[in-house]
Amino acid sequence: MNIGIDKFNFFTPHVYLDMEELAEARDVDPAKFTIGLGQMQQAVAPLTQDPVSMAANAAWPMLTDEDKAAIDFVIVASESGIDQSKAMAVYVHQLLGINPYARSIEMKEACYGATVGIQTAVNHIARHPESKVLVIATDIARYGLQTSGESTQGAGAVAMLISKDPHIAVINDDAVSYTGDIHDFWRPNYSPYPEVNGHFSNQQYLQFLDNVWTSYKERFNHTLEDFKAFAFHLPYSKMGLKGLRQMLPEVDEIKQNDLIEEFEASRVYNKRVGNIYTGSLYLSLISLIEQSTSLQAGDLIGVFSYGSGAVAEFYSITLVDGFEDHLAVKRHQEMLDNRIKLSVTDYELIFQEALPTDGSQLLLPEDEEQFQLAGIEHHHRIYR
Repeated sequence: MNIGIDKFNFFTPHVYLDMEELAEARDVDPAKFTIGLGQMQQAVAPLTQDPVSMAANAAWPMLTDEDKAAIDFVIVASESGIDQSKAMAVYVHQLLGINPYARSIEMKEACYGATVGIQTAVNHIARHPESKVLVIATDIARYGLQTSGESTQGAGAVAMLISKDPHIAVINDDAVSYTGDIHDFWRPNYSPYPEVNGHFSNQQYLQFLDNVWTSYKERFNHTLEDFKAFAFHLPYSKMGLKGLRQMLPEVDEIKQNDLIEEFEASRVYNKRVGNIYTGSLYLSLISLIEQSTSLQAGDLIGVFSYGSGAVAEFYSITLVDGFEDHLAVKRHQEMLDNRIKLSVTDYELIFQEALPTDGSQLLLPEDEEQFQLAGIEHHHRIYR
């Protein structure tokens, strides 16, 4: 039985910040952001868009009534949790009107969470072939104003429907995982912002990639030549290029150029959205599949997931016949093109807005999105 990605979609808020303008405001050479990080724009989440509303906004355009009835498992992966106990998936399940006889859980392991969510979904469908599983990665990356991490912020969500006989790609049974207890990036419960050792995190990303890729080749007898393209976790788009370059000496110059060309397709969306933690890898995968001009059914795509702390995984997917008929290129392009550019001053004002932490009531104005946070009442988040 083939199990894989039947549908996917992504969402990002309707306002963004231009990275060159941020660089100028911070007295930094714009090339440091646009070339050094590979970022052009950065999505900004207004107070009305939190991880729950973004998750629902990512999923709703792709789900039919038949899908909602068949889904019996909702998995939301995030490192932007809004509650220490209640899973965001419960809110999302209700907002989307999904079959009430469904499991709903939240998964966390930094940026790796959505990958284990997908593998959990595959295992569930192997036992329950008629079911469908909704997996959503949703996050707001925040490091603080005028910090070293400010240029790698972002906001958005990626939704994927996993089922048998998928319309986009089969998820192959070849995952290799690797865990190591390190402190490259983490966020204590008492802190609104993460602790980051950026240089060390970059090193560990590349080391963990080498670990899983070396083991993968030994276990499954694949080489770099077998792959048409790769999708990498992209905390910033240049990081994936560093990972790819580490692998390229295994093939000749022609193959190297082909893989670099496909990588450029894989970061088109990420360059305009920024870092969305758990969703960054899967935003890159959507970008690759929608922006590449040479992918064909049967192509093998390598997928590298990395979550600080740290857990990494490498696995592959195979594109299926007719996958190109199930994409949403126009919808995604229009969403990105129709966003409103913020001035740096307006971005800073939005960034400093905060929900009450004492449970006091707050009503928020409506925004233009399908789902939105309406306010706080009696310690409850209210959605409209």
